Amino acid sequence: MAVDESAYKDAQSKNDITRNVKQYSDLDLFFGKKSVGSDVNKITDIQAVKRSIRNLVLLNAFEKPFHPEISSGVRNMLFENMDPLTAVVLTRQVEDVINNFEPRAR
Repeated sequence: MAVDESAYKDAQSKNDITRNVKQYSDLDLFFGKKSVGSDVNKITDIQAVKRSIRNLVLLNAFEKPFHPEISSGVRNMLFENMDPLTAVVLTRQVEDVINNFEPRAR
């Protein structure tokens, strides 16, 4: 059975910025400097959304000041035995945090 390699490609390479009506941008949380000037880099579009989702999934309860409700609970299940029930719970937790707190993701 042949595997379609295009299914594993990142959407960033296929994104045509000139077609997009809205472009998302965030600060680079790795605080890389721009080559010209001393500003912090800006990440845009799909890269910004991917970084936001990663931050949401790795966030624990009470880590975000004034927003204790934002957490995925993935780290709480880090050393659980992996069985079908644990997989369903992890999937549900990730889906919930993305649906509730990241409106830019589809």
